[in-house]
Amino acid sequence: MRDFDDNDFPLAYLITFRCYGTWLHGDERLSMSRTQNRYGTPRIQPRPRLQAAEINQLKHPPLTLRARQQSIVEHAIREVCNHRKYLLRGINVRTNHVHTVVSAMSFPEPILDAFKAYATRALRESGMLPRAVKPWARHGSTVYLWKEADVAKAMEYVLLGQDRPFER
Repeated sequence: MRDFDDNDFPLAYLITFRCYGTWLHGDERLSMSRTQNRYGTPRIQPRPRLQAAEINQLKHPPLTLRARQQSIVEHAIREVCNHRKYLLRGINVRTNHVHTVVSAMSFPEPILDAFKAYATRALRESGMLPRAVKPWARHGSTVYLWKEADVAKAMEYVLLGQDRPFER
């Protein structure tokens, strides 16, 4: 098993995105500042007043995905990967977020954007998402996986480890 990669792109990415309004700043689960989101930067600690202010700024109630919606989102992401020739190594669509492990000769941000766009369109076309509802939180997480061991850990996390944090 290789423990390095000298390619221009990593072996895979762990791409995660959340449903709108389901994890806000000040939440007890901690969050990251948009302006100071760098490796090693401390997370925003629980602050109930900050969380309440975030709730008051929501344009609509938080979105959680029901089983049928989860299936539609998964199908849409598989469609992106098939169309763009990405290798989808793992996917887990949860009620309030989506995890994928994907390999592609691309930077992760366009992949993330495509996943969210295809999923939104599919949900709207199926009648499962009104036009006025924004389904996803801003941006998402894009973890670069350069080593095969990291890809394996990400796969285990996505498919089996949703009750514990991802650690490389």
